[in-house]
This record gives sequence, structure tokens and C-alpha cells, in this order.
Amino acid sequence: MLRTAFDRRPPRRTAAKVASAAIGVVGLLALGTVPASADGSGTGLALAPLTSIDGVDPGSSIELPGTFANKGTTDLDKVYLSYSVTRGLAHQELPSNCTRYEITAFDENPSHSVAICEFDQTVKAGAVYAPEKPLELNVLGHALYDTLRVSVSTYDSGGQDGTTETVRGTGPAVKLTELPSTTPVGDGDPAHPDWSGVTVPVTADNTADFQVAGARLEGRVRDTVDLDVKFTNAGPAWVKSDLDTPVANVLIKMPAGTAVTKTSGACSKVAAGSYRCGFGNFWVDENSVFTYRFKLRIDKAVPGAEGSVALNAGNRPYDKNKKNDSASILLDVDGAGGSTGGSGSTGGSGSTGGSGSTGGSGSTSGTGGSGGASTGGSGSTGGSGSTGGSAATGSSGSSTTGGDLADTGSGSALPLAGAAAAALAAGAGTVLVVRRRAARN
Repeated sequence: MLRTAFDRRPPRRTAAKVASAAIGVVGLLALGTVPASADGSGTGLALAPLTSIDGVDPGSSIELPGTFANKGTTDLDKVYLSYSVTRGLAHQELPSNCTRYEITAFDENPSHSVAICEFDQTVKAGAVYAPEKPLELNVLGHALYDTLRVSVSTYDSGGQDGTTETVRGTGPAVKLTELPSTTPVGDGDPAHPDWSGVTVPVTADNTADFQVAGARLEGRVRDTVDLDVKFTNAGPAWVKSDLDTPVANVLIKMPAGTAVTKTSGACSKVAAGSYRCGFGNFWVDENSVFTYRFKLRIDKAVPGAEGSVALNAGNRPYDKNKKNDSASILLDVDGAGGSTGGSGSTGGSGSTGGSGSTGGSGSTSGTGGSGGASTGGSGSTGGSGSTGGSAATGSSGSSTTGGDLADTGSGSALPLAGAAAAALAAGAGTVLVVRRRAARN
């Protein structure tokens, strides 16, 4: 069975308006290799070349191509045209000879929609065909960097793993029309003569507002406090990057005088008191929120100490609002004469206290379009920021212990002199108790 899977998409193109309208970038959705036809004859199916679709407006629609040729030496009794799209695009009403499959997100693949149309008619050897009426796609309000995958095959590739919904078309059936033999068509692949496919990047003219929120913490020296730092994609678009390229990185620096005793599973340490956090996959849905949860021990009151949270300096042309790309983490230490942090915007607040447990899923997403929204994932962040955005990381918001030793921030740890004095006082008290007991005996 021919499977629809994701592959590395072509290089991203800058969204540019075109006269007739089109769609935008990012390519993924490739068809897996399958054996050649069992009888060894080879059908030699070849799909016409396709070009990228750039600068389409959300709310508009585009027509789907589907020209192909039978370059084999044998007539075919039946062929199937398949159209796979990522979640910023949606199929319109389909003809009755087509079926739509909604496939949930899995592994490194976002949710996507596949329409497969069956053409039960003779396809002559050496002839070129196309549907008599092209299918259409809706460009949804959260479209930005999306992908269209078109393929033709001699078998039905529907019903793949992860299918959450199957819908049969209700419109009038569509047939194939034979085109002039001079119609340009690509070359088939001898490795799989019974199918041919092309992936097309589709870019919408849309924006996505990435935001971070800091925190204000309160406590006394030796207290352990909870720190929650948040990232939000306020939309309206979802954002997908190339595989192995993060959409964005969230960089967190702890206030001086603190030590990290528990680290968010979505983050990795890059320096003393500094962490890089991500989203668990190579896309971020619109309206999704990721919460990074840490536990900090206050080791010392450092006047003027201030932490920070900020997006990495990647290339994000879709994010027009840069004012909410950074925020402060302020720390108020009781008995230290007020806040140790400086000025700056903060978002949310950290609670004081001892060792409350943290963790759980800190990422939620509300999305539209085909397929469900996806968030989180597992793993640790990699590398520095990139043009796409977020390093693949663990499930956002989940916390894992950072080991037996606390990770200190930019300030010093608990002074050794204070610890020694405490030990000396404890020893003196023990000797006094022994002497008093001896006197009573």
C-alpha cells in the first residue's frame, strides 16, 4: 500500500504576491516507495511538473493540478489521483468518486488531509490525461507555510495508520479527459513505475505573533520557589519549519543568587543558570501555549539581580511584533530591602514556598482546519537558534529533576562560612547537653 509520509520540504521561499493568487511554503508529505507491478510490465506513470504557489490570501481558494501520462506500453483499467495537504489547507466538497482521509499528527508529521479520487476508466498507453474539472482547496485562516502533495498511482493508498476520519465525496463524479500528446509531462521513475508524485510548497500571506512572558518571584534565602515561564503563538497562523530546523528557541537566564533544583523537560542547559527551551516538534500551532517550569533555590540576595526570557534571534518574517519577544524574571528576597530585579515587563507570577511538585503538560493548542492540533513532544533542545525557530524538545512544561546537585545561576552558592558556623553551633549544643546529663547522674 502506498503510504503518505513526510519528507524534507524544499527550501522556504519568501511569500510574494502573484497576480492570479497562489499559496505558500514548506514541503512535507512524500509517498513511500512500493514494489513495481507484479507482472513486471511496468506502467510508467509520470506526473506533470508543478511549481510553488506563493502569496495566497487566507480565505481564498486554489485549483489542484493533476495532469499525468501513461508512458508505459500497457493500457490501464483504473488509476487513482491523490492530493495530500498540511493543516493550513482544506479540501472543498469532493466528487462522489473521491474519498477524504483526515490523519492525526504522529512522530515528526503534523496532521494532514488526503483526498484520493478513483478513475475507473481506460488510460491508454502513451496518452496524457487530467480531470475534466479540477478539485479546489480552501486556504484557511491559519495557513502560512503549507504543502501540497499530488500523486498518481495504479492502486488506492487510502486508509493509512493515523486516520481519524473518512468522508466520501457527495458531488457529481469527475472523469479523466485525454489531452494532446504534446502536453508537457514529467518523466516517470523506473524504480516505481506504477506511481509518480510531486510535492509543492504553498505560502500564504499571513502572520504569527510569537510571545514570551517572564515572572516575578518572592521568597527568603534558602527558600525554593516555582518559576513558570511561558511561550505563546498568538497566531493567527500556525508555523512549520524544515525537519531538523527549530521553529524558535526560548532562552531563559535565571536571576543571580539562585540555583536550579528542578529543570523543565522541554529545556536543556547551555551555561550556568541559562537554558534553551523548545516545543517538541518542528511546528507550532496557532494559539498554542508552552509553559516551562523550574524550581529555584534562593541562595543569596543579590542587589540588582534580574533574569530574563527571550526568543532567539532567528529569521521570522511572519512575526511583525518584536516588543513581546523578551521579558524579565524579577526576584523579591524578603529582608533584602525589596526587589533584587530591575525594571522590565513580566508575565505571570512565581509562587513562593518549599518543594511543590511541578510538571504535566504545559502546552495547549486550539486550532482550526483539517486534523487536530499538535503540541509538545519529547527530547532535548539542540543547537542554537535558526531561521525557522524552535529546537525539538521534550514535552513542554513537563519537569524532570536536574540531579542531586543544584544548577547555580550567575550568583554565588550558599557561603561556606555560614554553613561552617551552623555546624559549629550544632556541635556546641550537643556537648552542652552531654554535660548536663552527666551532672544529673
